[in-house]
Amino acid sequence: MNNAGNQRKYSRDHRNSIFNYLGKGELGGKAAGLMQIQKILENENLHSDINEITVSIPGMTVILTEVFDQFMKQNDLYPIALSSSDDVFIAHSFQKASLPPAIVGDLRDLITKAENPLAVRSSSLLEDSSSEPFAGVYATKMLPNNQPDIETRFHKLTEAIKFIYSSLFFSESRDYFRSIGRKVEEEKMAVIIQDVVGNHYGEDFYPLISGVGRTYNYYPVQDSKREDGVINLALGLGKTIVDGGSAWIYSPLSPQSPPPCNSNKSMLDNSQREFWSIKMEVIKEFNPISEMEFMRKQSIEKAEDDGVLSLLCSTYDYQNDRFISGIQEKGARLLDFSPILKYKKIALNDILKKLLHICREQYQADVEIEFALEKITAETSGESVYHLGFLQVRTMQTLADNGNLSQLEYLPSALLAESSSVLGNGRRDDIYDVVFVKPDTFSAINSRTIAREIAEINRELTTEHRPYLLIGFGRWGSSDPWLGIPVTWSMISGAKAIIEATLPQMKPDLSQGSHFFHNLIAFGIFYLSIQEDKKKTIDWNWLNEQKIIRETDHVCLVRCSRNMEVIVDCVANRGVIVK
Repeated sequence: MNNAGNQRKYSRDHRNSIFNYLGKGELGGKAAGLMQIQKILENENLHSDINEITVSIPGMTVILTEVFDQFMKQNDLYPIALSSSDDVFIAHSFQKASLPPAIVGDLRDLITKAENPLAVRSSSLLEDSSSEPFAGVYATKMLPNNQPDIETRFHKLTEAIKFIYSSLFFSESRDYFRSIGRKVEEEKMAVIIQDVVGNHYGEDFYPLISGVGRTYNYYPVQDSKREDGVINLALGLGKTIVDGGSAWIYSPLSPQSPPPCNSNKSMLDNSQREFWSIKMEVIKEFNPISEMEFMRKQSIEKAEDDGVLSLLCSTYDYQNDRFISGIQEKGARLLDFSPILKYKKIALNDILKKLLHICREQYQADVEIEFALEKITAETSGESVYHLGFLQVRTMQTLADNGNLSQLEYLPSALLAESSSVLGNGRRDDIYDVVFVKPDTFSAINSRTIAREIAEINRELTTEHRPYLLIGFGRWGSSDPWLGIPVTWSMISGAKAIIEATLPQMKPDLSQGSHFFHNLIAFGIFYLSIQEDKKKTIDWNWLNEQKIIRETDHVCLVRCSRNMEVIVDCVANRGVIVK
């Protein structure tokens, strides 16, 4: 068992990270947010009573926006970028282009000095705004940066930068711009090159914990309130959370309280079972136009072999139907972070509460932050301590209170659906079309096919400017097809109201940390969650009586003879769809 994890060594002043810049122009939204928070971290005393965790923004270099302009013009790429060409052709065209000579020497110097894996991330001008966040629209590339020769490492870095540039013009991005009524040529791209937070474990590199924290909770449960906030934690790279995978969710004001589940078995079923890492072994076949070129998904059994689960898990005691904190006993592992959240082996939650408070005060608005935790060795004492890498901050759109909209009572026969777990506030009465996944034949094994069928129908309806209600099962936008239907934002861009229903074979918890979810909020899409084991349900018989416009193996589009009315009240947490 690899208990050490090849820990990095840092001095205690590691929190003083360095920002570097290449070229001229602007930082872009993501980099500007980190710069703003860096100044605050330098003045805040986060470590006075929490000595085992340091906090910093990992060292980063930003390629400013004028470099993007030079790259596009000197290679005459706009005719290809703005054409109707597919993503693969655009990506290959960008790979054949040359970066501006003025930054090539600086990039070579950067890669010569870089010793750890690197994340190459977008930081466009429009990115990370609250109204149009562009969450997950552009690419990110993880590089192991471990090839023995500088030339190969330099080549992989330049490939990654050009891939980030090209992602601005991919179909996902073009559809996003179309949905907000803007032109893609208005955008400019800066690029962040940043140290990845994590440790080496054999042929893998990953952080102990990745997370997303929000000062506003869209789904408060039990005694918690919206303003208490919410935090998602996961083992490994943060892709698990932002792609809508299984992660632990809790309120920072009550970290010991588990999420509401019907049973311990249900909690286990919804627990994280896999995590993302960077591949560190020698790779013989390269794919520069793949975001996943150097990433892979691993089982948590691999993490247990790496010796990282002792702070992250509880173990299920089958005989007594209970969970025991830690992994001393044999049994199924639950990634509930109990040793940290319940027994405070590390004061992680205290640091996160401080960071969320600081960021909210700075922006005078609710915020979302992304972070990652790694194990390090202090140079002076040789003791194991921890470093929290602050990766991103953005403002959030919260739910406006426009008065109580759901006081009207309806007979059950008048409703297509009713929910007591909703997002949004208001009403609309311009929807005639319903796109729904067929419940009788649904199987998670067909989730990817279902996503493609929905995308085709969405394309037709958006061309005809017909808003629609979308109904499906599991977690919309999850990258894991066993948790829900893995649509991207462009695949459902015409939907103005969405129902996320469950079935006995698919009942994941609601997701708040995903990029898909963030866009859902930003665009004001009405959202209703309906649990199959609750009294409130969907009138499938009425849907099946409507006129069928298009039908595939798994999806049906029907058109109603009269408009439906969607009413959503975030204050009362109630939503109805009136037939």
